Amino acid sequence: MKLLAFAASNSKKSINKQLVTYASSLIVGATVDVLDLNDYELPLFSVDKEEELGHPELAKAFMSKIASSDAVIISFAEHNGTYSAAYKNLFDWCSRASKKVFQEKPLVLLATSPGALGGARVLAAATSSAPFFSGQVKASLSIPSFYENFDVERGMLKNEAFKTKLIEAVSRLREPLPAA
Repeated sequence: MKLLAFAASNSKKSINKQLVTYASSLIVGATVDVLDLNDYELPLFSVDKEEELGHPELAKAFMSKIASSDAVIISFAEHNGTYSAAYKNLFDWCSRASKKVFQEKPLVLLATSPGALGGARVLAAATSSAPFFSGQVKASLSIPSFYENFDVERGMLKNEAFKTKLIEAVSRLREPLPAA
């Protein structure tokens, strides 16, 4: 299985990148490509910029990474209850090239934050919108209170209940997709 994983954040110290990296390591035998959104930084999307630039190569490269994967895990940073500007901008550029951003790939959607809600609001938005962009959401999971539940030094969840839920979530990526 070729697995694509990324945090929907451009923070160099992203806790969501730590979570998605750990989550992707739980899929035994998978070849994992962990992307950094900083490698896909684009001008702020607008119709005017689109007319000027067309569809930028970085957006095409990002879509190509999705196309070449068998499954995708995304961990969403929550900024004021919604997507980070870095993710939303890249997503907007990609969705203008094709509304089928997720290309019928199975998805596991995650979120975490230092707070008690763990990015639950952005996760709800991502989970409800992914099918409109050809994503097959297999599971979603919010991990609250990141620093209480994640061992940063060891790069793994220390809360056994959340670890079990995460293992169950990522294992769903191996389930067959429904017939079209």
